[in-house]
Amino acid sequence: MSRAFVKEDGPEPDENPPERPVSPHPNYVTPRGARILQDEEARISGELAALAGAQSDDARRRRKRELERDLRYVRARLETAIPVETAPRAEIRFGARVVLERADGQARTLSVVGEDEAEEGGEYAPWSGPFVQALFGLRPGQSLDWDGGAGIERWTVVSVEYPG
Repeated sequence: MSRAFVKEDGPEPDENPPERPVSPHPNYVTPRGARILQDEEARISGELAALAGAQSDDARRRRKRELERDLRYVRARLETAIPVETAPRAEIRFGARVVLERADGQARTLSVVGEDEAEEGGEYAPWSGPFVQALFGLRPGQSLDWDGGAGIERWTVVSVEYPG
């Protein structure tokens, strides 16, 4: 290919990473969730301080911009955090630790938490997720028929507790 058709000069590509999306849901947090956000803010701030003045190397500049973006996100989440003090109750609500059992005997434990402390596929499930929303209000002994994509499964609430 002729060099005449290769664009060498021109505007620099946008070097700023895209902002992290913020959930449209209320930002409810457990005490654990608030600590996670505070610890993340401290970790990012420390890493940014270590990069101060590091503008000579593209990789370090890029990392600094990513950290600045992440710090904006964490600070926004801290500013909008709605701490929820949980009171023990018999039904599933925010902050509950729930043991469920599927009809085939498979057990699953879920802790209903804020979005920032949730784990993909883990024990900590976001309060805003559809499965958790369907569980809200259920008490031990009650069941939920849930279609998780592989057919309808029946989940029975074995226990509900509110860790202190």
